Order: sequence, then C-alpha cells, then structure tokens
Amino acid sequence: MKNRTINKLLPVLFGFFIMGFVDVVGIATNYVKKDFVLTDTLANLLPMMVFLWFFVFSIPTGLLMNKIGRRKTVILSGIITAVAMFIPLIVYQFSVILVAFALLGIGNTILQVSLNPLLTNVVSGERLTSSLTLGQFIKAIASFLGPIIAAWAAASLGNWKYIFPIFAVVTILSTLWLLLTPIEEEAPVGKTSSFAECIRLLGDPTILLFFLGILFVVGVDVGLNTTIPKYLQERCGLSLENAGFGTSLYFVARTAGAFLGAIILAKMNGKIFFIINIIIALAATSLLLFIGELWTIRVLIFVIGFTVANVFSIIFSAALKHKPDNYNEISGLMIMGVSGGAFITFVVGVVSDAFGSQNGGLLVLLVALAYLLFCSLKMKKA
Repeated sequence: MKNRTINKLLPVLFGFFIMGFVDVVGIATNYVKKDFVLTDTLANLLPMMVFLWFFVFSIPTGLLMNKIGRRKTVILSGIITAVAMFIPLIVYQFSVILVAFALLGIGNTILQVSLNPLLTNVVSGERLTSSLTLGQFIKAIASFLGPIIAAWAAASLGNWKYIFPIFAVVTILSTLWLLLTPIEEEAPVGKTSSFAECIRLLGDPTILLFFLGILFVVGVDVGLNTTIPKYLQERCGLSLENAGFGTSLYFVARTAGAFLGAIILAKMNGKIFFIINIIIALAATSLLLFIGELWTIRVLIFVIGFTVANVFSIIFSAALKHKPDNYNEISGLMIMGVSGGAFITFVVGVVSDAFGSQNGGLLVLLVALAYLLFCSLKMKKA
C-alpha cells in the first residue's frame, strides 16, 4: 500500500477507536445501577438512551452525507462525542447521565453511518470486508479498555467517571487528525435519495435480512456487555470491580477474533465463516445457563466474544456490496439496525427482572443468536 494511501487510511481507522467508546455504556450501566440503586429495567435505560438514536438519526445522517460529504460528517460526530464526554463531570445525576449518553449515542450514530462509507474512499472494493473487520478490531481495543480504565479511575482517582475526560481528549485529537487529512470523495450518483426512498430499500428482502441481522448482532453485543458483570456477580459472587473485568475479557476476545477475522476473511468465504462462528456462539451461550464455575464461565465468555467479533462487518459489507450505488443510504439503514442495542437490551433487563435472574436475559440473547444463524444460512456468498 502506498504511503499516500496509508496517510489517509490511518485517521479513518483511528475513528473506529472512537467508535468503541460507545461500549463504555456496558460497564457504566453497572456503576450507575450501583450509585443510584436501580433495578435492571431502570439501569438498562442507559444503553437504551444510547442506542435509541441509531433508529432515529441513521437515515437522516445518510442523507446529510449526500449534502456535506462523509469526512465532514465524521468530524461533526467527533464534536458531539467530545461534548457528551464532559457532561458527567459537571453534574452527576441519573437524569443528566441519561442526557450525556443520549448525546454519546447521537455522536456515535453519526460516526458509524459516515465512517464505514468513508473507508471505501481509501481502500479498494475487494479489500472492503477485511478492512471493515480491521476497523472492528480497532473498535474492540477501545471497548475492552473501557472497563479497565473505569476500574483504574475508581481505584486511583477516586471515581470511575474520570474515564470521560480521557475519552474526550482522545476524541478531540482524532477529530483534529481527520480535519487535517484531505480525502477525495466521489459525488453522489444521480439525485439525492429521500427519507422515504431509503426506507423503501427495506422492501428488498436481502436488505431486510441484513438490517435485522445488524439489529440482532448489536443486541447480542450490547446485551452481553451489560449482562456479563451482573451475571458474574449473581453466579460467582464477585464485586462489581472484579465482575467488570468479565466485560473486558469479552472485548479482548472480540479484539482477537476481529484481528484473525481480518486475515481469514481476506481468503475465506464470509458466509461459511459466519455460519461456523454463530453455531459455536449459540452453543457457548447455552452453556452459560447451566455453568457455575468461574473459570469455565470465563472461557465461555471468551468463546462468545471471539465468535461474534466478525458478524457485524460480514453483514455490513454484504449489504454495501448488494447495492453499491446506494452506499450512503444502505449505510444509514444498516446503522439504523444498531438500535437493536437499545430495544433488545431493554428487553433483556425486563426479562431478567421478571425471572429474578440473569438467565432470563441470556434466553433473550439466545433467540437473537438463533436469528443470526438463520441470516447466515440465507445469505448468499459474502
């Protein structure tokens, strides 16, 4: 790869690191639940406030990209994200935290819709799936660092919320880097699509299949992110700080899975890889319902994180390739599916409260994984 291309690629890939900041909502939900003595249903309003905005703003962001361009849209997301990170330091109340995470969700929505298509401006089409997977690998690094930094801030700085200024500074640096990097973008082909025309794309059975796939895989990801610490506290009697490392273990596994996936998907059929991984994830999640030994649970958490690591990028890439003339619109629709992190996680909390156990939430996640197996079987060659 030429140096000129690398210089453009690096700030785009670093944007995926900022994208991973949204996953701090998992461990944050557990700290906020403890700080304000909340039920699972109320605590899971936090991830709902983050991921609800993916449903609201994804398509409008796709339309915005057609007007101002992908790079400027990514820069806008960085500004909103940085603002969101400073709010919890000013006022620490549950209602204010909801507002802060709503802004984080809006910023992350804009980032995810615009960053994935921006990547297509600096890499060739045949490398798109592996490049998207590399981006997910970088995102996973930020995701697993979140609980570690939160625990360190709680122990060394006296409060977990000091994670936010650290994330804010990194976000500002990333935004400045991209601002100083010129990237050529092709003009949209034909007339700009309307909101209704974007929604109409869901009438394509393949696009609908992929949209629901994104909805369920993000639901599984965020559901596990918020459930793992509570599950470890319930099943193994761990403190929140120690249980929080279970989330980090999950994201370490996702990081390893995404790294290897970027290599494997450059050579292997994505559909076959998808099917194999989802079958293993289903089996490992099912075992969590019955296992009580800490080290076995940790192994299963690692296996689940490893096997779901590449599902998002496989589905997203397949959707973009299905209708390449509608990159921006398809990107908006697929990221709209990220709202599964709001809806499914909220259902996980409600069902967990109803069961009086985190096993209830795991059953919801098993249903989501079952759909992903169906999606993998119906998918054409990826």
